[in-house]
Amino acid sequence: MAERRVAVTGAGVISPLGCTLEDFHRALIDARPGIRRLTPETAQGSGVQVGALTDWTPGALLAEAEAANLDRATHFALGAAAQALAASALDLGGAPERIGVYWGTGLGGAHTLENAYKQIYGAGQWRARPLTVVMAMNNAAGANVAVRHGLRGPFANYATACSSSAMALGEAMRTIQAGRADAIVAGGSEALLTPATLAAWQALRTLAPADAQDPAASCKPFDKRRAGLVLGEGAAAFVLEDYSRAVARGAPILALLSGYGNSCDAVHMSRPDRDGQVRAMREALAESGVAPRAIGYINAHGTATSVGDIVEAEAINAVFAESAAQVPVSSTKSLHGHLLGGAGALEFAAALLPLIRGWLPPTAFLEQPDPACKLRHVPLRAERVDAPRAVMSNSFAFGGSNVVLIAERA
Repeated sequence: MAERRVAVTGAGVISPLGCTLEDFHRALIDARPGIRRLTPETAQGSGVQVGALTDWTPGALLAEAEAANLDRATHFALGAAAQALAASALDLGGAPERIGVYWGTGLGGAHTLENAYKQIYGAGQWRARPLTVVMAMNNAAGANVAVRHGLRGPFANYATACSSSAMALGEAMRTIQAGRADAIVAGGSEALLTPATLAAWQALRTLAPADAQDPAASCKPFDKRRAGLVLGEGAAAFVLEDYSRAVARGAPILALLSGYGNSCDAVHMSRPDRDGQVRAMREALAESGVAPRAIGYINAHGTATSVGDIVEAEAINAVFAESAAQVPVSSTKSLHGHLLGGAGALEFAAALLPLIRGWLPPTAFLEQPDPACKLRHVPLRAERVDAPRAVMSNSFAFGGSNVVLIAERA
């Protein structure tokens, strides 16, 4: 039996740049940043100055009492998944055991855990909320998506730091290709802008301070002035579906997910490795059958750390060789921040922009490109293009987990 192709038939976004796919794409085209100064209530004593917060509440989706028993990361997941399913017009009643959920998140219910610790250690109240465990557990967001929509097919939850949701997409693709599911809701969510989590990240010394002139410009991937990453929050979800099934039912097809690379550096817990990234990119290209010269855009992991951006640039040049000077590259983290476990899914949504709307999203605030990051950048503002044949999205994580996705024009 020939391997089944996988279509993207729906997408949903809850992000610092907007809370629909359309709004998210429009903000990328307009280079409208979602990074801003944190309130004193959020930052507290962490020393973190800026973040990319998402202005969204689940009021239209959940009753107040129901929302109160779910973590913020689950709110985001439910919002993005509902959008994706609505856009796909997928029939959930026919064979729900053939529709699954594959989700990614780094820390799970960070707000729930922090509130529990405050109550226990801060206030000395040892009687925790009865639902603390099921609100905070790492698989809560994906499991709630399955429960809400009655999806009884295969379920998986991935927690591989910054590659979590990209891995969820790639593994969902392979599950559909293998015939174990007809459709899967795949994506990721993260909501970790809490004082204790911010303090922990600040201790790593990888976070950018607020830009003195413009806090919105604090994240500057590939720029000589870059000073670190900026944390964000939100979610993105996609309906992945067997291509022939999607065509037969007349589904809208945004793109084909055709390549997935997964490698481990096995070198260091936080320092990136060029060779590990190269292996993941080459695996994704080989699986998709797309030649490097046919890739019309790369959404880089591009965190704006001093070492990370250089290593990724070196890896791209190693894989693309003579094509590296032509393939456009940008890091949209400059606008929406780093969603950690949700980053891969949100950035896959950004990578679809050239395919479905004919725009290359920019690396905002890239005014002084670092010569050590020798790439064909998309600086400052979006560029109009003819829809390319294929795009690549990179997600590289602490622990040395590298995931690369390739999508093709439908």
